[in-house]
Amino acid sequence: MPMTLIIKPFSSMTINLKLKFLAAFILIFSNISVYAALPSFIGKEPIPSLAPILEKVTPAVVNIATKNSIQERENPLLRDPFFRRFFRTPNQSHKRSTQSLGSGVIVDADKGYIITNHHVIDKADEITVTLRDGRVFTANVVGSDPESDVAVIQIAAKNLTHIKIADSEQLRVGDFVVAIGNPFGLGQTVTSGIVSALGRTGLGIEGYEDFIQTDASINPGNSGGALINLRGELIGINTAIIAPGGGNVGIGFAIPSNMAVSLKDQLIKFGEVNRGQIGINVQDLTADLAQAFNLPRNSGVIISQVQQDSPAENAGLRSGDIVLSVNGRSIKNSADLRNRLGLLSVGDKATLSILRNTKKKTIFLKIAKKRIATIDGSRVHKKLAGITLSNLSNQDKQGYLKFGVKIIQIKPNSAAWNAGLRKGDIIAMANRVSIKSIIDLISVIKGQSSLLLNIQRQNSAFFILIR
Repeated sequence: MPMTLIIKPFSSMTINLKLKFLAAFILIFSNISVYAALPSFIGKEPIPSLAPILEKVTPAVVNIATKNSIQERENPLLRDPFFRRFFRTPNQSHKRSTQSLGSGVIVDADKGYIITNHHVIDKADEITVTLRDGRVFTANVVGSDPESDVAVIQIAAKNLTHIKIADSEQLRVGDFVVAIGNPFGLGQTVTSGIVSALGRTGLGIEGYEDFIQTDASINPGNSGGALINLRGELIGINTAIIAPGGGNVGIGFAIPSNMAVSLKDQLIKFGEVNRGQIGINVQDLTADLAQAFNLPRNSGVIISQVQQDSPAENAGLRSGDIVLSVNGRSIKNSADLRNRLGLLSVGDKATLSILRNTKKKTIFLKIAKKRIATIDGSRVHKKLAGITLSNLSNQDKQGYLKFGVKIIQIKPNSAAWNAGLRKGDIIAMANRVSIKSIIDLISVIKGQSSLLLNIQRQNSAFFILIR
C-alpha cells in the first residue's frame, strides 16, 4: 500500500538548504512507491515556478495548421481518353492535399499580426490559427521572407494577447529560456533550458543566420513558436533543430527577436524584405591578416573590395578598412556584418565605425538597391531563353555607349540565337524604351508578347523583333 510522505520545513534552515534537502529526499525515494505531497511554500518562501509567467505568455502563442494541394505525376498514356476508357480510369483530379503543423507568436493584438516561420506557411492554400482559448481563425499572409525564414500572417480577431519583445542583444550564454510551441501536433507545450550559444552561423539552414542555440526541447511543430526569458519576454522565434535521429537531441535554434521584429516591420510595410547593398566584399580578419596589415587586433571584418560607383565608394570606404560596428552595434565576423546590413531597407542610413591604419574613422552612407550583376535570360522573358545577361562594366562604358545590358553568353540554336542575337551584343533599348540595367529591362518587357530590341554590336546598331 503506497505511503504518503509529508515533508515539513525546518525553521532553522535557510531556504537553499531546505530545497537541497527536499531534492535529496526525492532522489532517495525515486525507486520506490512513495508519493510526496509537496508544499507550495517552504517556510515563508514560495517554491519557484514558471506557472505565473506562462499564464501571461501562453495566450500569445498560437497553433498553425496549413493545407496545400500537390499536383501528382500522371502516366502520359492516361491523358488520352481512349486509354482511360480501355483501362476504365475515371476522369479525376490529380492533386492531393497535404497538411502541416507549426506555431506562431502574436506580436500585435490590435491588428492581429502573428510572426511565424516562412517554411510553416510556404505554399499553403489555407492557414488556420488556433488560439489558446480554443478559438479558430483563417489567416492571411501579410509577407514572407524565405532568406531569413520569417513570415507575418494576420487574423481578424478581438481580445487577443500579444507578447512583450525583449532586446535579444542582451542575451548571455547560460541565461534560462523557455520554448513554447506545438510539437508533433500535440497542442501547446512548454519546455525549458538555457542559452547554449549565440550568433550561430554557417549552418546552411537560411540565407541570413544569426541563431540563438538552446537546449530547451524543440521538436517538429515547434517552428514559429516563442523562445522567452524568465520575465516572459520574447527573445527568439524557434526555427530549427539538429536531429540525426529525427527528434530533439538538445540542439535547437531560434531567430533572435531583434532580427525577427525588424523583418516583421518590413514585411508589414512592403510585403517583402527590401534588402539593399553598399557595394563591398569582406572577409574575416585572421591573426595572419592582422599581422600582414600591421593591425592591433586579430578579429573582426576586413573589406577586401569596394565596388566602383557604389554607396561604399561614394562614402569613402577603402580596401583594407576594418569594420568595427554598424549603427553602434559591434561586428564580430563577416556573417555578423551581412546580417546587420541585411536588416536595413533600401534608403536606410548606416553609420560604420572603421579602423584605417590604426586610426578610427566614422563613415556615413545610404543603403542602395541591389544591382543584379548577371541573370539567365529566361528569368527576364521566355523569349530570351538561352542567353545570359549582365549589366555593363566600366570597361563597356568607355566608349560612347554608357547604358544598356550585355549578352555575355548565348546557346546556339536557342530562340534568342535564331532571332539574331549574339554574344557581346548590347541591348540599348527595349520596346523603344532606353535600358540602363537588367532591372530596367525586366520592368519594360514584363508581360509583353513581342520584343523590339535595339542592339549595339561593335560599331553598328540595328533593331531585332522577336515575336
